[in-house]
Amino acid sequence: MNRLSIVLVTLLVMGLLPACVTESTGGYTNEPSPEKALERRVSLARQYIGEGDWENAKRNLELAEEIDGDSAEVHEAFGLVYQSTGEYERADARFQRALKIDPSLSRARNNYAAFLFSRGRFEEAEAQFERVTVDSLYSGRPLAFVNLGLARLRLNDDEGAEAAFSRALSMDRTNPIALLEMGFLRFAAGDIASADRYYGVYRTVVARQSPRALLLGIDIAEAKGDNDARSSYEMTLRNLYPQSPEYQAYQSKQSQ
Repeated sequence: MNRLSIVLVTLLVMGLLPACVTESTGGYTNEPSPEKALERRVSLARQYIGEGDWENAKRNLELAEEIDGDSAEVHEAFGLVYQSTGEYERADARFQRALKIDPSLSRARNNYAAFLFSRGRFEEAEAQFERVTVDSLYSGRPLAFVNLGLARLRLNDDEGAEAAFSRALSMDRTNPIALLEMGFLRFAAGDIASADRYYGVYRTVVARQSPRALLLGIDIAEAKGDNDARSSYEMTLRNLYPQSPEYQAYQSKQSQ
């Protein structure tokens, strides 16, 4: 079956806090150290980023940059803000600056890779994601492997994508994106049994299947000759996603 759109897992591991942002200038008996002041401004900026308040995020980052213009975290956060406001050249420059200052900051590299992916720069994104996955201490490493697999799919490297998704699942057996993509890859390779196994696990870890997943279910059921399962997936697709591109494509295929 034709591969439909694939959505990247964006990993913004920034420690964003859901609480309301409060900026207070009182309560100090002494002026905070530059390190503490920098930490406070970056923390506030991250909270504003989490709320989508780009102007206040910029304001705090500008103050942080006045304290330390060579802070990789400040430049990374600026990159996220500029990416969100559509200032892509500035975002690119800030991400690159962050990584030049601290090449070991895997969170920044992952966010830069996600930015590159979003701009259609898949080869560059793959290279950055691959570097992220080398960092065995990075807490987001399993999702970095998922993102690496998605980038490789965009580059038509199915074998490399499967290797990345397999690594992701070795660290997180319930990742729904890796499970579903492995189902598609195995189905395309003619390995219906493995495709069915991955798809079966996928169904157990999601509350509601995507229309794209239901198409895979239909194809697997058809390949197995399971008419009851095929009818069930078809009905679910029709009832839940009647306006989806996936259902429209399915209807067009059936009418041919």
